[in-house]
Amino acid sequence: MDWIRRTERHTFTRVPQAEPTDNEGSEDTPHASGHARSASNSSSNSNSNDATRMSAVPPRFVFFVVFCITIGGLLFGYDTGVISGALVVIKDEWHLSNTQQEFIVGGTTLGAIAGGLFAGYFADRWGRRVITFLASVVFIIGALIMTFSGNYSVLISGRVVVGLGVGAASMVVPLYIGELAPKEFRGRLVTLNVLAITGGQLIAYLIAWGLADVHNGWRWMFAISAFPAAVQLFCLPWLPESPRVLIRRGQEDRARAILRRVYGSKVPGSVVDEELESMHRSMRTESATRYRDLLHATNFRPLVVACVLQLMQQFSGFNTAMYYSATILKMAGFSSTKSATQFSIAIAATNMVMTIAAIAIIDRYGRRKLLLVSFVGMILGLILLGIAFIFIVGLVKITKDTCAEYALCGACTLDDKCNWSPGAGLCAAKGDGMFPDLTDACDSTTARERAGTWLALASLVFYVALYAIGLGNVPWLVQSEIFANGIRSKAGSIATATNWVSNFIVSVTFLTMTQHITASGTFWFYAGILSVGVCFVFAMVPETKGLKLEDVQKLFVGSSLPFLARGTNTPPSPPLPKPDDLSSDEGVQDTAAEFSDAAATTNAPPSITRHERRSSRRSSSGSGTSASLVNRDR
Repeated sequence: MDWIRRTERHTFTRVPQAEPTDNEGSEDTPHASGHARSASNSSSNSNSNDATRMSAVPPRFVFFVVFCITIGGLLFGYDTGVISGALVVIKDEWHLSNTQQEFIVGGTTLGAIAGGLFAGYFADRWGRRVITFLASVVFIIGALIMTFSGNYSVLISGRVVVGLGVGAASMVVPLYIGELAPKEFRGRLVTLNVLAITGGQLIAYLIAWGLADVHNGWRWMFAISAFPAAVQLFCLPWLPESPRVLIRRGQEDRARAILRRVYGSKVPGSVVDEELESMHRSMRTESATRYRDLLHATNFRPLVVACVLQLMQQFSGFNTAMYYSATILKMAGFSSTKSATQFSIAIAATNMVMTIAAIAIIDRYGRRKLLLVSFVGMILGLILLGIAFIFIVGLVKITKDTCAEYALCGACTLDDKCNWSPGAGLCAAKGDGMFPDLTDACDSTTARERAGTWLALASLVFYVALYAIGLGNVPWLVQSEIFANGIRSKAGSIATATNWVSNFIVSVTFLTMTQHITASGTFWFYAGILSVGVCFVFAMVPETKGLKLEDVQKLFVGSSLPFLARGTNTPPSPPLPKPDDLSSDEGVQDTAAEFSDAAATTNAPPSITRHERRSSRRSSSGSGTSASLVNRDR
């Protein structure tokens, strides 16, 4: 690990100087934070306008860093998507049962649970950069095991190894980007990771479609996943460590250098100073460094929010649509493996396009609104999908004693011991010599089946689109924002593990549920869970757009629920100073700086007492700002 840190020191030790602007003097350099804090009124006005001085887009350096980091998201998406196309080939080649198929899908999830859980601990101990390196190495090892697997057990072990990398990447990538990104662009930049995930899924479907008829094509599908990991390893020497990690290590100069590159030379040095001071203030006030500190009220509430959102993301059933999309579409009447995979590509493309739309609007409309819209739309999509499957399969439990009891092809092919005979128009046991035309695919021949087939595709696309606009990305973004700096990695690892545990439960029960409560009942079950999720988001999830990471945690201080604030993004104001606290210039400067911070990040001035309001009205200036109140009381 030392060579990674050495390359980082070599690249980021030089501290670039801020370029003065027309409205600032020489003191607005990275080394003049004391001057900025001592001028209470001017500092307050300057800091509140810092965000408006940023360019419309982040510097190119930020995009380079985000590109390199999100390769982990691309690998995450590719590996979860490629199994959809590979599974329809492997199950026929190795004659797998439904349970064996479920555990091939769930193998990655088992590894991801462990990878996500332990990544949080080691991300604090070694840094975000080292975990990114380890995730890439693990991806390559897992890809090689899957590629050369000769039996079911070896394939499962390869899936588990890849899962370790997937879990580590899913935890550290949004955390890494969230800590590096300027707050004005944090929502869009963190959501780029979700775009990389959806892009990886789309690439996986395209490759699966192209290799569907190739001998041992599924092995090539797994082998290709090693190449993006190799690219990420090549980029690693140019990736900086998170400034917050460096501050904890006492390496403020390196943290300042990275922040200057992140914000760009056109932004005043006071912005970087303010960011560093905010990090220092957060670290001085927080004491949470252990897992048991998550039980404290101020940490437990955001942990509940993060874990429930991750739980809802999986129990929405979306990943079953990704893992089993080709299987679902074959159930829905798309006759061949290749045609089902083609329509899976359309579903993955929808996911990617709507994720791009989410990137464009998430910092404008906020996390909370997108979540609510997403939940309601997904519920509607799942209800329609269940209705479509009534036309195709019927409300039939796949638990018949004999294959002849299934009247519809869709129900017949869901039973892993049965096949359909198009010529005879009936269901028979696999290998029955009386019916040479037995197949596991269904042609939609009646008007009812054709209507159900196309309704299933349309509702699945609608469901995926609404997932991508909110629930697909907001849980990862919120998870990277709502925890205090000292506990962020550990809390994030628990939320990520929650995601993967629920993912495993869904992935290993989906086919079984379709057999015992019908396909329609399975989709309606997911819709019912999302209905509970709507209530939770309304009651418990606050709006975090436009806030510094250090200010987001203030939203969880106190006993009021977020919905009482009607989704505003106003953190609680700091308490006003007592007269004894203003006995020195240093005390006044610290208080002025604290009020400047509050004014810059809230939509309303801080709360003041009745006595201070009377004093304010008597003042000739009547400004009402926190800094002027401090000077007036002096």
